[in-house]
Amino acid sequence: MSVVIRLARAGAKKRPFYHVVATDSRSPRDGRFIENIGTYDPTAQPAKFQVDEARWAHWTQIGAKPSETVGGLYKKLKTDAKA
Repeated sequence: MSVVIRLARAGAKKRPFYHVVATDSRSPRDGRFIENIGTYDPTAQPAKFQVDEARWAHWTQIGAKPSETVGGLYKKLKTDAKA
């Protein structure tokens, strides 16, 4: 089993909202997940990305790979926090 950190869509039609989840790479996008570790709201001005730092560190230390999108959002969050 390989664990990935990715977005799971929630919210209504044309009103996207995403949960940042740790899940098995074989499960569907909105399917079963292991743990919910954050949220992403692209409709907010500016877009709001929140993640539990302790849980992120835990999952990445045991080998979970973030998806390309989540990795980019996390990197942006870290650079914005430093500025």
